[in-house]
Amino acid sequence: MYLMMVLVAAFAYTLGGMYMKLSKGLSELVPSLLVYFFLIAGASIEAIAMNDSSLGVTYLFVVGLEFILAFLVGALLFRESYSHGNLFGVSLIVAGIILLSAGEC
Repeated sequence: MYLMMVLVAAFAYTLGGMYMKLSKGLSELVPSLLVYFFLIAGASIEAIAMNDSSLGVTYLFVVGLEFILAFLVGALLFRESYSHGNLFGVSLIVAGIILLSAGEC
């Protein structure tokens, strides 16, 4: 259950970030409202997940997953390009998430 909640929280935060980009600096009403909806949803789900886990591990787990998902959304939906260094950095984050999850799942 913990892992599912962390995944859903990270996905909600990622959707919030996607709508940040689509809101054009919070000048578009619907995307701007969706920013707040998804960030509040992500924070709420993360808070529930933290109930039975440590703050540091859960927070870093969610932020790491959110970063990876945002990286993929940027590349796939917004056609953003990344360097080899960016890809290496993402691989380090993936390794960190695996190490963090080994003790929490």
